[in-house]
Amino acid sequence: MKTTLKYSRREAHEVCFGGVKIGGGNPIAVQSMTNTPTADVELSVAQTKRIAEAGAEIVRLTAQGKKEGEALAPIMQRLHTEGVKAAIVADIHFTPEIAMIAAEAVDKVRINPGNFRTSNGELQRLIEICRRRGVALRIGVNHGSLAKRIFDEYGDTPEGMVASAMEFLQMCREADFHDVVVSMKSSNTRVMVHAYRLLVEAMEREGMTYPLHLGVTEAGDGIEGRIKSGVGIGALLADGIGDTLRVSLTEDPENEVPVGRIIVDYFAKREGEFEVDNIDAYSPTSFCPRTTAKPIIHSEITSEYAVIEATSMNPTHEWRAAILNRKDCTPVVLRRRYEESNKERVAIYAAIDMGQLLIDGLADGVWIDAPALSDKEIEDIELMLLQASRLRFSRTEYIACPSCGRTLYDIQSTLAKIKERTSHLKDLKIGVMGCIVNGPGEMADADYGYVGSSPEHITLYRGREIVERNIHQSEALDHLIEIIKRDGRWHDPK
Repeated sequence: MKTTLKYSRREAHEVCFGGVKIGGGNPIAVQSMTNTPTADVELSVAQTKRIAEAGAEIVRLTAQGKKEGEALAPIMQRLHTEGVKAAIVADIHFTPEIAMIAAEAVDKVRINPGNFRTSNGELQRLIEICRRRGVALRIGVNHGSLAKRIFDEYGDTPEGMVASAMEFLQMCREADFHDVVVSMKSSNTRVMVHAYRLLVEAMEREGMTYPLHLGVTEAGDGIEGRIKSGVGIGALLADGIGDTLRVSLTEDPENEVPVGRIIVDYFAKREGEFEVDNIDAYSPTSFCPRTTAKPIIHSEITSEYAVIEATSMNPTHEWRAAILNRKDCTPVVLRRRYEESNKERVAIYAAIDMGQLLIDGLADGVWIDAPALSDKEIEDIELMLLQASRLRFSRTEYIACPSCGRTLYDIQSTLAKIKERTSHLKDLKIGVMGCIVNGPGEMADADYGYVGSSPEHITLYRGREIVERNIHQSEALDHLIEIIKRDGRWHDPK
């Protein structure tokens, strides 16, 4: 079947909250989340202002308990008094009663279907408050926190995430409430991309046009975190999917906003149409690699590989068309030249351009041509890109949450210490999570987990299994390393 590939955004109906409009052809909005204790009004207001000043249209605050929920009203009052224009979202997990309190104060409420009860009309009561006040609702599905009944039927899968979201969307539609946004987040970029694509298909079958919020959870920090976010978010934006986004970094939250802006602005330049004869040659919702070749970086290219260089302003679709139109199964390397001298931008652009083809199994290697960067910098970016796309693991992967008001220890400095002592280990995944709300679930495919369990105390995991509970943070890293050594997975740095 012949078709034309081009960049165009999925049509979503408009949802308005706090002066922000998403969907309906509006520009993609960028958001971030505070990591201050929400009950501390002064700290939360100050950080929200910094995030807004960095360019975020939407700011989210956690409300895990009554005191945090009740702090939202004075926070909102202060922000309005001081002229902060950002829309404010309350993040709710376990307690529907707190969602009701939050909905009386904020512009949008985010609930997680995995741990939000629907019995006794709780969702309907929340919807009525939202309707009365003009508050929007986000149905925020997390890969690692599906409800037990969903998990028992579907497992920890994209299909389970879609089933969870659709159940709540059906309830919203039955209540004739449509100021709803949906997200399908995961720390695994492949799971995330497939979940969103499956959700779009499911919504289209039901005639639903809800806007979508994009994000890779627990992306980590530094260049690695930016690449992982660029791969997942960029793959979906290239499909035209997404109306708002957050780049989740284990850094100060205001650092997330410029990265989100880079991603949004990069897609404003997409242009060109590319004809494809064999569009059915791959599945967009499952990983079906077209070859069995080992994924490579540019220094490893041999004559067995075909190099395809993109030259248009829409490299993702240009490459896809070129690969699908091929008549052979020669392994393919994606090449593109980047004139930028800034390493961060080269890394983000390459992740956006190449990530989708890697996640979809259409490409087997990457070649970043960036004259302003050193060979070592380019090689590091290429290897990080293959790892973020789940194709080749060449270094320790850190599934690290960005932290929020629930975080029980200083996660930024802790992540730096864990990296300092374990980054020489290869083919190992370590989850570094601030609390137990999403921690054990979101790091489900990690080999080891370091999770906040109470203030300054850590619980250590091997996979999903708890190994040691409530260790003081001053001793927890040593204990983690001892567990890795006992498992025979440790080697000293060279």
